[in-house]
Amino acid sequence: MYTVVTGAAGFIGSNLVKALNGRGEKEILAVDDLADGDKFRNLVDCEIADYFDKEEFASRLADGDFDDDIAVVLHQGANTDTVATDGRAMIANNYRYSVRLLEHCQDNDIAFLYASSAAVYGAGPAFREERACESPLNVYGYSKLLFDQHVRRLLPERTAQIAGFRYFNVYGPREAHKGRMASVVWHFFNQYRGTGTVRLFEGSGGYAAGEQRRDFVSVEDVVRVNLDFLDHPERSGIWNLGTGKATTFNAVAAATINACRAADGQPALPFADLHRGGAVEYIPFPEDLASRYQSFTQADVTRLRAAGYDASMLEVEEGVARCVRALVASSRSTP
Repeated sequence: MYTVVTGAAGFIGSNLVKALNGRGEKEILAVDDLADGDKFRNLVDCEIADYFDKEEFASRLADGDFDDDIAVVLHQGANTDTVATDGRAMIANNYRYSVRLLEHCQDNDIAFLYASSAAVYGAGPAFREERACESPLNVYGYSKLLFDQHVRRLLPERTAQIAGFRYFNVYGPREAHKGRMASVVWHFFNQYRGTGTVRLFEGSGGYAAGEQRRDFVSVEDVVRVNLDFLDHPERSGIWNLGTGKATTFNAVAAATINACRAADGQPALPFADLHRGGAVEYIPFPEDLASRYQSFTQADVTRLRAAGYDASMLEVEEGVARCVRALVASSRSTP
């Protein structure tokens, strides 16, 4: 039986494939859109049974080519561009395609674990898995909310596990292909290694410069949660997936810089010294983001814990340090 991972060449998808390999699983069907061919690099060190373009896979699924051959679909594929304005393309990719996959899984008793997003909450201030808290600021967030609503309607009569995870700000290795949509940890790492300075936004939403705060969660924890739910098919629903703690961008910048310094054999410095020494600078907040920017997010993980996931999440300092070490190792091995 196959495990299907959509978005397999992407950030979270490729980390999932690698983790599945670590469990001895190689019967993996990797599904993705490789119009961005450089994403192939994320799968080079992974073992898969086959690769399919996302449209080819959906078509062959509908034709019955994989009947009785699939045990679970880990649906990570999506357009994650939060500043995209083409609503038709966003809805077609993130909502309609997801509906097609889920309908097939329900018709064939296949477990379906999927990526939702904290973008469904918009400006907050509450981040609970409740309709009253959901007010997305962009069409990306709306596309994710549409699918979550579809799932909610199906849950009472589901035929197999359906588990959705509202990812907060995920960071980690294997996200270089995302470019401007990569995590701030990736950007801070490259800025500091390239120029010795990281750039943060000035104040917004009532927060001082760099004091905007998000729930930053390591991709290692995202993978662990997915695999834990994969091992517990009795769990169905929609859950927040974050640390439950908001951290300032200033703190993430300091953690990234100090992890880079550690890699170079240099001691850690407090944020004030890093700022004073020019390692951190602030740039004007983009006017076009003002109405679409989440200045604060913090996952309410009460339901995740109540569902039975009790493992601790990596603190930002440790998670960022692990990420930076992986990025340094990758940069040294790249010709």
